[in-house]
Amino acid sequence: MKDILKKIDSIKTKIDAHRPLDSHMVRELREYFRIGMTYSSNALEGNSLTETETKIVIEDGITIGGKPVKDHLEALGHSEAYDLLFRLAKHQDISEANIKELHRLFYYRIDEDQAGKYRKQKVIITGTTFIPPAPEQIPDLMKSFVARIPDDRSKHHPVEYAAILHRKLVTVHPFIDGNGRAARLLMNLALLQAGYPVAIIPPVLRRDYLDTLNKTHKGDDKAFNKFIAGVCYESSKEYLRLLEG
Repeated sequence: MKDILKKIDSIKTKIDAHRPLDSHMVRELREYFRIGMTYSSNALEGNSLTETETKIVIEDGITIGGKPVKDHLEALGHSEAYDLLFRLAKHQDISEANIKELHRLFYYRIDEDQAGKYRKQKVIITGTTFIPPAPEQIPDLMKSFVARIPDDRSKHHPVEYAAILHRKLVTVHPFIDGNGRAARLLMNLALLQAGYPVAIIPPVLRRDYLDTLNKTHKGDDKAFNKFIAGVCYESSKEYLRLLEG
């Protein structure tokens, strides 16, 4: 784990050497990763839009024939939540309201009544033995989670800290739907606040992602932390490649 964190920090040093970036490059990089992150995060949850189709929906406002309406709404919502990441990244704190707003922006087109609000029902997650907390526990669990954020940030490498935020949010599972996407948005907020590029989990790694995440529910965080470090490393390499290209 230490080796890959060193590699990530080495790439970050090279990226930082290019700063400050001109406004054109900032815009180009942000839009490039907007499409990649929106496509991949939605695809991990079963969204049928391809990366090219996601780009068409977001940038051109054109619907894709034969694709579900919900898939289009998820693309548009995630794109809005992505913009919020960069506004929130100007500050170093993360509040409960920030987490709710990330979910709200992603989800309000799909279910306005549930967007940004904690679930009132029990949920069952298929493909795992993990049982999320009862709905009445969620407000206190979220307050405890957010209260520990400054301590988690101070004790861990930024990449590990981002993985911890992801893991803790999906463990609480506060929303009726969209918890995985909210967790990945939150993870990337932490990375941006620390000056790292956003991390994209390719859909091809879905099994590894879910397998390592399931291990965290059984008390083993190492595999998930290493997995997140791996995708951070690859995303950082891609960011540097674009800068140097």
